[in-house]
Amino acid sequence: MFEIILFFLFLAWVDAVWEVEFTERKPLDKTIEEELTLTVSYLALQSVWAVLVESGISVKSVVAVLSFFVLAGKSKVASGHQRVNSLCAASVYLLLLRTPGSISNKVFHEVLLDTCLDLTRHCWPQDSEKKRKKDLKSSQTEGKRSRPQRKDSPEVHSQGSLQCDGTTWLYLHTWFVSHCGTCRFSQRILFFVQIFSNLLYFEPTTGKPAFAAEQDVTKLRSIPEMAFYGLQLLCLPKHGDQKESLRRVFHQLLYVILMMKKGNTGKPSLLVPSQTVLATRDQAIQFVCHLVDELKQLALPFLQILLQHICFQMVEKNEYRSHGAQAVGMLTSQMASEDYACFIKWLCNFSRSSKMVHRLFSVDVVMVLLEQPERRPEECRDPDLVCFLMHSSLIQNLLFARRMDESPTVQGHALNCLAQCLELPSLNATRAIHNLFSASETPSHTGVQSVNHIVSVFDAAKENLALLLRRVKDSKTNVRKAALQALLGLLKHDVIPMSWETLQTLSERCRDPSVSVKKKALQCVGDLLSVKPECSVVQKAWLQGVVPAVADSETSVQDKALEALDQVLLSQVKPYSAGCHLDASQRLMWELLGLLCHQCQKLSRYFSKAFTIWSKQKKFTPLFVSNLISHTEADHAAGAWLLLSKVVSSSSRLPHGKILDAWDKMVRSKDVNATTCCHILCVMGDIAVHLNEDTKERVVADLMSWLKTFTLPLEVISSAVQTLYQFGCSEDIKQTQAFLNQRCGELVSACESYLASIILTDNGAQNLDEELMVKHLHTLGVASLQCPAKVNKRTVLLVESVLTTHSEKLLPASLPLSQFKANWLPTRVRAHGVITLGKLALQSEELAQKYLPVFARELEVGTEVSVRSNVVVIMCDLCVRYTNMVDHYIPNISACLRDKDAVIREQTLIMLTNLLQEEFVKWKGSLFFDFMVALVDPVPAIVSLTEYCLLHLLLKKNPEMFSQHFIECIFHFNSYTKHKSYNKFSQSERERVHFSLKGEQYREKRFRIYCFLLEHFTDAQRFNITNKINQTILACFADEELPLDADGANILSETFNILSLKEFKLQTICSSAGAAAGEEAEEENMATMAKAVLQAAQKKVVSQVRKKAFIENTVPLIISLKNLLEQKRSPVLRDLVGYLQVTMQDYRNEVKEILSGDEQLAAEMEFALKIAEKERATVEQLDNDSLAGDGKKAQVRTFCAYKCAKLQVTSSRSLPKPAAVLQSSDRLRSRCLCGVYRRLSARNRQSVKMNIEFK
Repeated sequence: MFEIILFFLFLAWVDAVWEVEFTERKPLDKTIEEELTLTVSYLALQSVWAVLVESGISVKSVVAVLSFFVLAGKSKVASGHQRVNSLCAASVYLLLLRTPGSISNKVFHEVLLDTCLDLTRHCWPQDSEKKRKKDLKSSQTEGKRSRPQRKDSPEVHSQGSLQCDGTTWLYLHTWFVSHCGTCRFSQRILFFVQIFSNLLYFEPTTGKPAFAAEQDVTKLRSIPEMAFYGLQLLCLPKHGDQKESLRRVFHQLLYVILMMKKGNTGKPSLLVPSQTVLATRDQAIQFVCHLVDELKQLALPFLQILLQHICFQMVEKNEYRSHGAQAVGMLTSQMASEDYACFIKWLCNFSRSSKMVHRLFSVDVVMVLLEQPERRPEECRDPDLVCFLMHSSLIQNLLFARRMDESPTVQGHALNCLAQCLELPSLNATRAIHNLFSASETPSHTGVQSVNHIVSVFDAAKENLALLLRRVKDSKTNVRKAALQALLGLLKHDVIPMSWETLQTLSERCRDPSVSVKKKALQCVGDLLSVKPECSVVQKAWLQGVVPAVADSETSVQDKALEALDQVLLSQVKPYSAGCHLDASQRLMWELLGLLCHQCQKLSRYFSKAFTIWSKQKKFTPLFVSNLISHTEADHAAGAWLLLSKVVSSSSRLPHGKILDAWDKMVRSKDVNATTCCHILCVMGDIAVHLNEDTKERVVADLMSWLKTFTLPLEVISSAVQTLYQFGCSEDIKQTQAFLNQRCGELVSACESYLASIILTDNGAQNLDEELMVKHLHTLGVASLQCPAKVNKRTVLLVESVLTTHSEKLLPASLPLSQFKANWLPTRVRAHGVITLGKLALQSEELAQKYLPVFARELEVGTEVSVRSNVVVIMCDLCVRYTNMVDHYIPNISACLRDKDAVIREQTLIMLTNLLQEEFVKWKGSLFFDFMVALVDPVPAIVSLTEYCLLHLLLKKNPEMFSQHFIECIFHFNSYTKHKSYNKFSQSERERVHFSLKGEQYREKRFRIYCFLLEHFTDAQRFNITNKINQTILACFADEELPLDADGANILSETFNILSLKEFKLQTICSSAGAAAGEEAEEENMATMAKAVLQAAQKKVVSQVRKKAFIENTVPLIISLKNLLEQKRSPVLRDLVGYLQVTMQDYRNEVKEILSGDEQLAAEMEFALKIAEKERATVEQLDNDSLAGDGKKAQVRTFCAYKCAKLQVTSSRSLPKPAAVLQSSDRLRSRCLCGVYRRLSARNRQSVKMNIEFK
């Protein structure tokens, strides 16, 4: 065999291999290659140097042969057998290197060694990612029949040999590292680090790996364990600089911990967080902890660096952040307290980074660190670092500080984590939360200092709570949801008191515009009720939040509310007996029903809707009704009657006897609650059709005798008359009307007699009982609606006399009620008289026509609030019945939106919204602008109600409503009437003055209205309104159709300021493709990527269309107006330039192209934009320079931001009015020079000043 080798391996081939420095493979005959394969295996088993000497073979030839096989396996198209041979040859070469005498025989060659070390990338299986995908695919098709595998597959054998020889190769690597520590080998440490780190993912390991200082490589259980052992050996001192070795090992393990794959170039890519990847990450963390334990102070600096790099290179995805934070927590546990405090100090600065993901990750790290035991202050020798050991420091300086972060995602995450802190076992953490929101901290000072300290703590806690409540109403959805969770945590753990103001904020979010926020709020009030079921304020908040949600427009919200009501109320109805015990759930149910009966009666309409839905679902069984009736004898009977009043109408089988017994008891009783009476009357009315005639007559007699006493509360009178109608109702309409004429006619006659006895007698004032008078008027009104034929002229005159003199003579109807001759009746009686008169007018068109002018005049000059309030109600009711007749008086009603009394303003808003919804009233005249003025009402509750009515009730019915009236708003609110088309509707002088927002003092209110309207425009509406403004405003001034007088200048100035508003920009262009409206970052998938691509394409198209329209339609008008304004030396020029500068921010590189019609203006814009760009660059540079966050840099950043904002002029209000208007170019140059001058230090300023004076 050796003779064959000597014969074929001629010197020329060997010399050629050595000449190319083993960088390429020289071809060899196939026969020789097969023989050499056997020879290499033989050499691996013999004493190498002895065999070579005996055979006369040169080492140079052997190395050349080995290189031939090594390079063969490196090829991309190498077969499995070639890769096996390659690993085998590399193993032989490494054996030669480890053999004593290798140095003297010149076996070592740098390139060949590097090639052997790098075989892992070429010969070792690298398809772990592909394998996972293949496994995933095969698992999806597991049920399919597969073709049986061939028994003699050569690839299976080669793979087994490959792993076997690869393991041998790795043993040799590990031995090589453990025994070779000379300088020439230490230069290959980086190769070894990369090789070992790549092999960590080769196969999953079971159990916890052992990281002993010395191990037998042959006894290690898996390749990853050998790889970890190899990395451990690399950190030994014999391999050169131990610090450098540690640095390289930690740097490579960084990406293992981050679950990333780092190539030689480019950014690292994320690995799929599979079980193998997660297990390897955990082992890498344990390995780092082991190294820190072993090497102590030598490894601690690199641990700090590793932690900082984990923080800096973290990605935004939630799963990776979570695992990264856990890694930071595990690694910091290996630190001494002083080193730990240093890291926390660094983390505080890191949490103020300009990158959102950094700030987000700092919150994650804080939550992990708070779960660890708090460190003792005495463990830290540096007094300046002691404060960083406390959990309270983490909460206050890192977590709570993010509540005001500029990113909604960070804000929301911080608030979510704030709520979680209260669940932590750390006492100091929960105490820190208490100190932030309640003044429970024990003062350490005495006397005046103690008082001042308590006051400051109380004020801070109050401000923190106020801020959290503002976050509950934040514009971003995820911030509101997180704030709700935080508020729930504070309330559950008694950090803040259960005040109605706080709980009302919680329940209001159940009507949030966002569906997800509504569901979150419903969940929060439900959780709070389960924790605090005995608290009446919580019960009320739960009802206020859940019950109205039954009528929500979103089906899923309705279902959630119905589920909550069913679980808390319906499912708790059990049979009752005198001796039975009510459990906590049942007590809660009856307490909630009691609140619905008394304090929350306004929710009755929504509660009825719930029962309407349930009745369709057949929820009310006879057993359920029977259980309810058993509770009518209990102390909580009011709640039982409430449920019965909702249930009876949808139940067929009822125990009428028990209900009639309860009725008889109520009629005989004198102290029955009014609400319960109404519910019992409702039940009686619903069962009337099931009663026989004798029982009906008896009940009707009871009702009549009861009503004729005139002692019932007003709401009971209304219910009793309605029940009377139900008992008289039959299939024959004439018979029904005859019954009503008889019974209700008696009531009308009785009321008429009483009114006459008071009004038409001389001693009526002495005999007047105000309460009795009101009840007679109310009974007359509700009874007259059932029997219009029984109302005669005398009855009408008597009711009118309640408002006028006690005379039977009718006075002229043109006078307002307040200008009739004053009578002696109290205001309350007069207010009910108006309601009764309105009910009479509802039955007679003649009366309505007669009294409408009187009612309208009363709204203008009346002084009694209750009377005027009832007039509004009556006029709106008349509008439904006599729409065309009342249409003329709608301006009189809408004028009440500016009434001095808030009650009337609110009631008018509600009544008009109802009429607009039902289309009894149209958006004509000044009605729309009167509604807009309600948006700036001094009462916040009315503003909120107006926004709700406009957005959720009226805008949905007419989506073009805002855009149709926007331009006219500009003229109307500035009282400008010189335009030929706008602001030409008829309006009284009183109304014009009443609703005018003209003048600088109302500028802020006008712009609040403009912003509100623009916020709810679509992009198409924004685009169209820009063109309309060009045509109807800018073009009119440019062509001098509208005079540029004082009023015209104000209109033009306001127009430019409106065009400069951020709300005016197209949202498609402003929003980035990946922003996702500030919501929590989601995992990347095909849908998200497709959406991003679509948004980018849409943004590009819209931007091009907008640019074209701007160049063709707006720029010529701007240039024309600029020349005109410069000619007239108008101060409006300032606003024009400001608008142009804001707009040109989007076209920084196209200024000359767009403004080609005015070269001077183009040059001015370019200069101004360059200065603004420099200011922004300075701010960004200061943000990115350092995370130190010292006060001086913060001040400079603030100053630069102020300068940058000042440079972007957007309104005339932001700059003082100049005495003499300069050319726009002079003004821009002056501002820019001032900006540069102010940036100079005092010494440089003095130098500049001296130079200027000298010149």
